[in-house]
Amino acid sequence: MTPTRLLVVGNGMAGARAVEEILARGGGDMFAITMIGDEPYGNYNRIMLSHVLSGASGLEDDDLLINPMSWYRENGVTLYAGDRAMRLDRFAKTVTCESGRVVEYDLLVVATGSNTFFPNMDGLRESDGRLGRGVFGFRTIADTNGMLQMAESCDDVAAVVIGGGLLGLEAAYGLRTQGLSVDVVHSPTHLMNQQLDERGGHVLRTKIEQLGIGVHTGTRTSAVLRDARRRVTGVEFADGRTLAADMIVVTAGIRPNTEFARAGGLVVERGIVVDDQMRCEDESAIYAVGECAQHRGEVYGLVAPVWEQAAILADNLTGTNPQARYRGSRTATKLKVAGIDVAAMGVKGPEHPDDEFLQIYEPGTGVYKSMVVRDNTLIGAMLLGDVSKAALLTQLFVDKVALPEQRISVLFDVSGDGATASAADLPDETQVCNCNGVSKGDIVACVRNGASTVADVMATTRAGKGCGSCKSLVKEIVGCAGGGAVDPTADWYVPCIPMTKAELISAVRERGIRSVSELFAQLAPAGEDATAKMPLASLLRVVWGPDWVQEQGALFINDRVHANIQRDGTFSVVPQMKGGVTTPDQLRRIADVADRYGVPLVKVTGGQRIDLLGIKKEDLPKVWGDLGMPSGFAYGKSFRTVKTCVGSDFCRYGLGDSTSLGIAIEERFQGLETPAKLKLAVAGCPRNCSEALCKDFGVVSVGADRWEVYVGGAAGAHVRKGDLLATVDGTAMVLTLASRFIQYYRENAKWLERTYDFVPRVGLDRLRELLIEDADGLCAGLDERMQIAVDGYRDPWLDRTAPRSAAQFSSALPLLPFPQVPVR
Repeated sequence: MTPTRLLVVGNGMAGARAVEEILARGGGDMFAITMIGDEPYGNYNRIMLSHVLSGASGLEDDDLLINPMSWYRENGVTLYAGDRAMRLDRFAKTVTCESGRVVEYDLLVVATGSNTFFPNMDGLRESDGRLGRGVFGFRTIADTNGMLQMAESCDDVAAVVIGGGLLGLEAAYGLRTQGLSVDVVHSPTHLMNQQLDERGGHVLRTKIEQLGIGVHTGTRTSAVLRDARRRVTGVEFADGRTLAADMIVVTAGIRPNTEFARAGGLVVERGIVVDDQMRCEDESAIYAVGECAQHRGEVYGLVAPVWEQAAILADNLTGTNPQARYRGSRTATKLKVAGIDVAAMGVKGPEHPDDEFLQIYEPGTGVYKSMVVRDNTLIGAMLLGDVSKAALLTQLFVDKVALPEQRISVLFDVSGDGATASAADLPDETQVCNCNGVSKGDIVACVRNGASTVADVMATTRAGKGCGSCKSLVKEIVGCAGGGAVDPTADWYVPCIPMTKAELISAVRERGIRSVSELFAQLAPAGEDATAKMPLASLLRVVWGPDWVQEQGALFINDRVHANIQRDGTFSVVPQMKGGVTTPDQLRRIADVADRYGVPLVKVTGGQRIDLLGIKKEDLPKVWGDLGMPSGFAYGKSFRTVKTCVGSDFCRYGLGDSTSLGIAIEERFQGLETPAKLKLAVAGCPRNCSEALCKDFGVVSVGADRWEVYVGGAAGAHVRKGDLLATVDGTAMVLTLASRFIQYYRENAKWLERTYDFVPRVGLDRLRELLIEDADGLCAGLDERMQIAVDGYRDPWLDRTAPRSAAQFSSALPLLPFPQVPVR
């Protein structure tokens, strides 16, 4: 019997979840499933894009995947990735793609999701309708990569985020974390006005401003300003005021993507109109699911309703439960917004005279709580800053449970008959992870089926894999279900190898392990884990220096080609300028290269170097050769640059020769692999023109050959003055302390842990004991291993004549780590 041809248009979270649900009900034997996806990847989790933008937890594109390409092959699903469905012929039952491919179907599921809404304003688009350079949405991997690449390739970038809802604040937080100056412009009078009332918005604004993000509410953006070269210079407001900017991020809302459905003759209002079976109106063989679907007048932009819709759709398509009906969703949202916990559900305030309204407003502590009660049931609640009662409130809201007489007990633990929100007391049907639709019962069942760690539970159920706000509750539930056992994975360097970083380094040295694949083979019980490749490659480079065995698959594209990938697939090249000092000869060579290769942008960075942006991949080796300058390492997790001021030779305030010392530091430690990027500076006097007080390692001259050494500074979202490690005499001692601190950081910091987190975690007093007093006898070993690393330095740009693979400097293959071919 020929299986029914099931075509799913859309490979996003809704379309892929629908296919998962269908397969779980035996649909693999009933249907020949084909999927069409606009983007050239497997299904990925858009919620995680904000984590990628902020640089959290070492995430890269690979970590976003929910269903990798292998999943489609293993489940017999044909995926046409990177192809757009353009035309629907309902009568011939065919879909024509942008490539010209025609796909026939018996049953069709439309899951086209939603698009970023770009308001009409001058300067936003080019004459051909495309977004102008420097303008981004925040919806896709390409959007996120584009922002990151601009942030990393150009220092001192100022960004304006248009829209102060959830996505806008996440974008602002991520860009601020990357060190950008960020302002949020929001037309309504308070932030997140869709979820929060005015008081909640005021508390949130205070917290956002404390992160160093400017907030402009009640302000409408009327135009994007550009210079003669069409580069963004700022925005103009409706009242005539302007705000300078180099980058514009538009997060002014989303709109259901209904163009394909509307052109094909389906009934479309705000979204594609569907009934309770998720069937399109007046159609017998076409369904719609997710953000593109409109059910009973509602369009849902949250994940939990999409999961419910996918389950109902699968029940009906497979016949597992032909009576299954979608009745709409009572939405409750619990998430982190720019690192701030927020929960919201139902109405924002009283709507009838008899509604009870309870508010706790503490702007000084950043806490706001409110609840609206009608007929003794909860119809709305809001939590900001303290969401410890979110799970209980969600349960009361969704199940319409009668409330205790002492209403405040629902918001706080007080004596009396109030309910509690402990994990043990929550019923199994309580939704713990709104992002992925995981209940307490799912987590408990996972533990009883053998999952012994929080990491195992998260990998199996996906709880905590969205915004991350439920991780603490997941951990508590796992502890209760497992008899209170402590998660042993908490201190592991990577989840797949049961060792701390120190234990792993020791094992690598003892066994002589020099490649990532060998490390997986010998030390990872469950085998290879893609998310661990880059942390492990970094660790091997720290241990072995140039003697590690490089495997291209273990490296991000930047490390594979020794340049910083840009939004359009070109690259940024930053040659080394030690201490920010250059020569006329270097400047001539840079100018010649810019002319020879048609470099579209030459930028002076905040790190006192010159950035050549827009280099083609295949031209990289030729550019390096023509420059004849060493790499500036602006692309990797490594020692970056040493910023210096003029120093004592020319400046009338200079106390010490900061330029010479900065050059000496850069020459000694250039290109060293580090757990996260490492920025340094030397100031010739306490006026701090080179911003040494807010660098990972900063040195300030305070007298004749007398220097203050600071560690753990930051000037990004976590603005932090460095801690004074020591005051020393002589540049030799500065170099010794730099050597010991950097090596200790290399060997003991977590993957992607910046020094502004590492220094407080270890403790300044402890660092002094270890690195100055040598309390544990570590200094000789640190000095020796640093010298080995320094002696093994080799400029990667010298390897241009012998590429490690045919694709290393070829543009013929995709740059992103996902194939762009159909998967069958």
